[in-house]
Amino acid sequence: MRNLVSVLALLLSAITYAQTTISGTVVDGNNQPIPGANLIILGSTTGTVTDFDGAFTLNVPLSPPFTVQASSVGYRTENKEVNSNNQYLSFTLMEGTELDEVVISASRTPERIFESPVTVERFGIKEIKNTASADFYDGLENLKGVDINTNSLTFKSINTRGFASFSNTRFMQLVDGMDNSTPALNFPLGNLVGMTETDVLSVELLPGASSALYGANAFNGILFMRSKNPFEYPGISGYIKQGITTQEAAGTNSYTDVGIRIAHKFNDVIAAKVNFGWLKGTDWAANNYTGKPGSGSTRATIDYDGYNVYGDEVSTNIRAASGGLGIIPNVVVSRTGYRESDLTNYKAESLKGDWGLYFRPWKNDFEIAYVGKMGTGNTIYQGTNRYNIANFFQQQHKLEVRNNNFFVRGYVVADKAGDSYDMVFTGININRQWKSDTQWFSEYISTYAGATLSGATDTEAHAAARATADQGRFEPGSTEFKNAFNTVTNDPDLNTGSKFQDASKYYHADANYNFSHLTDWAEIQVGGSYRKYDLNSFGTIYTDDDSPIKYSEMGLYTQIQKRFLENEALKLTASLRYDKSELFDGFFSPRVSLGYTFGPQDNHNIRGSVQTGFRNPTTQDLFIGLDAGRAILVGSAASNLDRDVRTFNVSASGQALGSPATADISGRAAYENAFTLNSVENGAPVAADIDIVKPEKVASYEIGYRGKLQQTIIDLSMYYNSYSDFISNETVLVPFYGTVGDNSMSLAALQNGDYKSYQTYTNSDADVNSYGASVQVSTKVFNHYDLSANYTFTKQDFEQDKYPDFRTNFNTPEHKVKVAFGNPEVIKNLGFNLAWRWSDTYLWQSTFGDGNIPAYHTLDAQINYKVPGIKSAFKLGATNLLGDEYFTAIGTGYIGSMYYVSWTINNL
Repeated sequence: MRNLVSVLALLLSAITYAQTTISGTVVDGNNQPIPGANLIILGSTTGTVTDFDGAFTLNVPLSPPFTVQASSVGYRTENKEVNSNNQYLSFTLMEGTELDEVVISASRTPERIFESPVTVERFGIKEIKNTASADFYDGLENLKGVDINTNSLTFKSINTRGFASFSNTRFMQLVDGMDNSTPALNFPLGNLVGMTETDVLSVELLPGASSALYGANAFNGILFMRSKNPFEYPGISGYIKQGITTQEAAGTNSYTDVGIRIAHKFNDVIAAKVNFGWLKGTDWAANNYTGKPGSGSTRATIDYDGYNVYGDEVSTNIRAASGGLGIIPNVVVSRTGYRESDLTNYKAESLKGDWGLYFRPWKNDFEIAYVGKMGTGNTIYQGTNRYNIANFFQQQHKLEVRNNNFFVRGYVVADKAGDSYDMVFTGININRQWKSDTQWFSEYISTYAGATLSGATDTEAHAAARATADQGRFEPGSTEFKNAFNTVTNDPDLNTGSKFQDASKYYHADANYNFSHLTDWAEIQVGGSYRKYDLNSFGTIYTDDDSPIKYSEMGLYTQIQKRFLENEALKLTASLRYDKSELFDGFFSPRVSLGYTFGPQDNHNIRGSVQTGFRNPTTQDLFIGLDAGRAILVGSAASNLDRDVRTFNVSASGQALGSPATADISGRAAYENAFTLNSVENGAPVAADIDIVKPEKVASYEIGYRGKLQQTIIDLSMYYNSYSDFISNETVLVPFYGTVGDNSMSLAALQNGDYKSYQTYTNSDADVNSYGASVQVSTKVFNHYDLSANYTFTKQDFEQDKYPDFRTNFNTPEHKVKVAFGNPEVIKNLGFNLAWRWSDTYLWQSTFGDGNIPAYHTLDAQINYKVPGIKSAFKLGATNLLGDEYFTAIGTGYIGSMYYVSWTINNL
């Protein structure tokens, strides 16, 4: 018994001895505390973070000696050895440069930006806290080479290296490895269902093709957003922003943005977190009432079709509609439409939340995690038409197993359209609720004829005809208008309604293994992915009236990274990926890059890369079947062409030629029996030669330099992209009778107005190239003030005159300049930042409308003050401080100014 007691005492003393407590502080070179700095025991996953005062306490289940490492983004790491219990450690982390920051996205492995084989931009915790923009997502616009097109207050579209659009299917957005694009639309709705600001660990952006590692959708760039792991970042943090937005069209309106993060590390095995964010404001109102090209400039013109007026898309040739009466002029007349402000309340709102449970069963880097995300909100999206996205809902669920050498994850992304509706068809069908098109044009024609016979001039006759046809029209705000609006926006049949219906989803799995811990010869990675689409729009977007459309795609890749020469100065990275969609042949995407580090202190690096990329046609390119008013959109998957069948009425003139009273037209006719739009407009109709769509390819060449000259950092890159099989839309005219090329019936169909516009999805034979360069210089001035400036040049190389029907939608300014100036610590706890941007004029092309975007410049500013005693930071900020309203696309609202104050608590 005495021996047993002795043994137990010995074990107890050993356990007691193995519990070591250490404490201390982490400060910067100016002796200012660094909140949120990471402390970790080298060789283990045991660690903690500093509090708002830079202090920490850590209980370690080890006996000394062992080593503690302190690190924080933007600072150099420091190690200290612990030799006794209750030891106090003081870390002083010297500020690094942006070249010292570590990124993961460029090679799927941690590496310094300085040695990245391709161009990469990073936006971390420090940049998020100091951004002059209203939130971190808007702050990405200050990165070099980045364009952000503003669709609405809550929907920004990020793009790099040209070919921008709001439905930007060439750009991928990943949140903790999950694709953030909506299944129905194939692109992310900005940060509407993304991340809350207090949970963002870092944002990395890869401009250009990245198919070699990330597959089909990584064609023109990828945005990576990573969140904070509750094991490393426990605690409660939150923020509230309150302010106003001002715009000439919408006036002054309140703006609120709040978020909270709750994370808890229960022990070394289990941790969890929950995030919640809510934003509410008033959207930028769109009031461009200029007529679209080819229509009149104002409503005084009989065939007027205004950009932000809906319902006036319905038009007809009144002589043809009259049966050829000679007294009726051979002109096109459009119905009277409603302004956009009549059809939406411009409510901008975002409500999002996510949660995660993290399990480390062996108290090391092996982790099992379940993450769920959801988001809903209201915004405005502009595609072929303008859409009010109301109560849109998206959810994601992920299960992932990982450690430092591998990951395996699977997730599902599902959406529901909620109460969303098409504003163009809302205007069209409110008009039809009141009076059919046939009745309206009949009244117009008879009134015009009577006025003309009574001696009225042509202008007077048209004015009288419209006034008569519009008698009794539902006026905005009236009970009749509200009832018609509710009926239309709850009806998914675009012949009578405008509701946007969808409940699509996709399933995705990917895996990666890094063999670097098993071999010293080189770092070798292998991986792969699989995705299955399940499209279900109930026949309102896709041709899925009978059942959902399903198809899949997969990919496999490998990468080898090897260092050569003395001090491993030369770094070779070679990647190869094979992708296969069940709808297309397989495709290989190689990438080879070289980086060379040189100089007295290894402060200079040059790099070069060659890679190919590809882009599979999107779900809409393949399976859409949507009457957008001005044209019918029909995807070109082989199985889709015969599923889209529509019935059209044939004019009396056509019937006199022997055509039936109605014509059944399939989507196949748009590809096999149609005229090019441009040739018809030029008076010499030519048959269209439209092939079904196939994957688009790009060969990309890039060289770059990164270097440090004393306190100055230089980052320069140049690229050239050559595209083949460029996916494009071509508008064609399909006759209701006759065979294109017969020089008889089909031409008569054009003359009689017996045709319909179709938008096809195909590949262009045109040689499309683009090239550009960007350079950023960052330095310190006046000792501790940060000054950076960057310039981006982007140019398209394409012969528009040779391919008049082909639209590349380059939509990118040739020149952009961005300048930032600030100091996070002007005096103790007080900092500020200014960000100025200038954009050159450019041409915007889209199915909604074309036009020039004037050059603009804007200034954002913020001043912040930290109060360590209450673990808080206060910020007073303004965007577009100069008040010069601007816009980034034809048809969107002008962007006004925002003024806000924010209070952030305990955001480590």
